[in-house]
Amino acid sequence: MTFDQFMQHYKQEIENCMKQAIIATESDQKLEQSMMYSLEAGGKRIRPLLVLATLIAFDCEPKLGYRTAAAMEMIHTYSLIHDDLPAMDNDDFRRGKLTNHKVYGEATAILAGDALLTKAFELIVSDTKLSTPVRVNLIQLFAKSAGASGMVGGQQADILGENQTLSLADLESIHRRKTGALLSASVLSGAIIAEASDADRLALEKFAHHIGIAFQICDDILDVIGDAEKMGKKTGADADLQKSTYPALLSLEGAKQALAEHTNSAKKALHTMNIDASLLLGLTDLIAVRDF
Repeated sequence: MTFDQFMQHYKQEIENCMKQAIIATESDQKLEQSMMYSLEAGGKRIRPLLVLATLIAFDCEPKLGYRTAAAMEMIHTYSLIHDDLPAMDNDDFRRGKLTNHKVYGEATAILAGDALLTKAFELIVSDTKLSTPVRVNLIQLFAKSAGASGMVGGQQADILGENQTLSLADLESIHRRKTGALLSASVLSGAIIAEASDADRLALEKFAHHIGIAFQICDDILDVIGDAEKMGKKTGADADLQKSTYPALLSLEGAKQALAEHTNSAKKALHTMNIDASLLLGLTDLIAVRDF
């Protein structure tokens, strides 16, 4: 299977799994529509594809990870809905479409995000293809990665960092949690399902750390020089909020150099492992090379 075939086939499987999960939800129609609106807004589905690519690297059946992959995308989507709210980033557009609260109102958008987060854990706990210990480990990983010591904690630190000049170490600490935590959980959840060795999990943690930083550096660069029409959202938002960013701290060229270094470090971590890492390497390039 080529990388393009992998992307096309498994993105569709993830879409199907998420749609079926929402259809099976017994809730208000407007709430379901709001949940589906953001899930169907598009995107590369990098996080769920990392789950499945990790499973394939260990020669495991990808179907074992469908629900886990869908759950990860639901958590990511919930975070985007809440990020776009007036109290957070106050964005009107996401991936070229009106943000959720612009269509369904702030109250429903908040509830749709809450519902996606909780649905994610329901998907994992009800996945009878996985053993009970695996499900417990996945729930623990997802809860920690999405919560106060992971993504949410990183978001809070990011808000507190507005209008301040942060050090590079402070910036990396924020984005290791805000952006990197879910990317890392995506990779490690595949390793948990595959029952990878401790040594392999450590290598994957290094890989995930570097792609998490690379992802954020790339985002920061695109916010400066990206094409707003291609990105589906306005650029210059970081400057408007007076946030410290990699281009601001390192210069644009310095940020590009840091991106290359983290990308290479991620690939080196994979090369230490005795696995077929071709799909993970492809996703690394997808993360690091985004139209600039």
